[in-house]
Amino acid sequence: MGGSANGRPLRTADVARESGYSVQQVRDLERLEVLPPAPRAGNGYRAYGPVHVRALRAYRGLAGAAGPVEARRLLAAAWAGTAEEAAAAVGAVHVRLARERAEALRAREALASVRAEPDGGADGRDTMTITELAGALGVRPSTLRFWEEEGLVAPERVTSLRARRYGPAAVGAARIVAALRAAGHGVPEVREILAALDGAEGVARARRVLDGRLERIAARSVALLRAGADLAEVVDAVGAPPGGGGER
Repeated sequence: MGGSANGRPLRTADVARESGYSVQQVRDLERLEVLPPAPRAGNGYRAYGPVHVRALRAYRGLAGAAGPVEARRLLAAAWAGTAEEAAAAVGAVHVRLARERAEALRAREALASVRAEPDGGADGRDTMTITELAGALGVRPSTLRFWEEEGLVAPERVTSLRARRYGPAAVGAARIVAALRAAGHGVPEVREILAALDGAEGVARARRVLDGRLERIAARSVALLRAGADLAEVVDAVGAPPGGGGER
């Protein structure tokens, strides 16, 4: 897990070699508080330990799963907080990935049914309010209103109180839009894909986009799983002094 065989503190070069980062990257990530503060030996040199190597390995996995910005934020917060808070933050990354995958799967399923109920149900059953739909998609109601303004998703019914109601077809379209937007596609491209859904090529194209998103989510999930042991060590080390003595 890092550290020298005789238990002596690690130098910056040792940490870099053990973690697979460059010396400059180690220094940069320490400055960004991805690493816990390294104590100083009597000669003033940094004294790194195994926990610093584990933190860097954990950062690599987190960056692959949640992006480097979120990984830096999470680890910096971990060292400043408690082990319980750090464990909850890591768990939240797993939950977020699971939710992204579930939504992409629902969007893919919606491709087959988005046109099945063109009127959304004449009796008004099986509809969702804008708040309910926003919650199901993990977006803000203002986002749904923006999509409506852009012609991507429209409520299938507006009550006398001007409350929006979304039927099955609109909900399906919203799921597709949410997944395409999360995959990085801009509004014009999403609009083009939706407009082509009546044709076989349009459905195939949207399916390819969603399949690609699912593949990327799977890769991010694997990166997080690979970082599991290092993340557990980091959580265990939160609040504990890294110890040691050594040189830069």
